[in-house]
Parts: sequence; structure tokens; C-alpha cells
Amino acid sequence: MTIAFDDFLKVDIRVGTIVEAQDFPEARKPAYKLFIDFGEKIGRKKTSAQITKNYTKEELIGKQVMAVVNFESRQIGPFMSEVLTLGVPDENGEVVLLHPSQTVPNGGRLY
Repeated sequence: MTIAFDDFLKVDIRVGTIVEAQDFPEARKPAYKLFIDFGEKIGRKKTSAQITKNYTKEELIGKQVMAVVNFESRQIGPFMSEVLTLGVPDENGEVVLLHPSQTVPNGGRLY
């Protein structure tokens, strides 16, 4: 299936820096609660991510990631997820986060 370029532009993918990572013991599958700074215009948003196999909470702090910031919020157990952090599967099917290859300003839009 193909989509029009204008449809792609509706998905707002931005870069942000993880400023806090917490355990999420209530999640059905092992996950972290992430708090991500997307800069002055968008602010700080929260999400959950099933990334415990490839990342520790400590190494996530300060890491820049890519996320969809204009999806509707989604209730995940007792936690409201506001953005979708993007990743791809490794050879074991575990999430590897997408991130810029160098530090860039928070809030920058993918193009």
C-alpha cells in the first residue's frame, strides 16, 4: 500500500531527550516509564516503552530518541502514555531505539 506524501506529513515525529526513566511494574510486559523533553514548544511528555532487554534506566538518561508526538494519549494500565517512542527490532525481536547520530536541539521535526 502506498500513501500520499501529505499523509506522511500528518505524523509529527520529533527528537527529544530522556530526562527520567522509572520501572513500570504494573505493565503486562517488562517496561519503563520514560519522561522525554521535546523542547520549549512541545515540553516534557511521558510514555512507556518495552525496552528493558537492551537498556538500563541509567543509560537512558540523556539519550536522544525519536517519537511520534501527535497521536492521541493512550492508557497503559495506570499510566497515560502521551507519545510513541520509535524503535526497530534487533535479531531477537527486542526494541532498539531510533536516535539521531549526533546531538541535535530537542523538538526538531523529522524530515
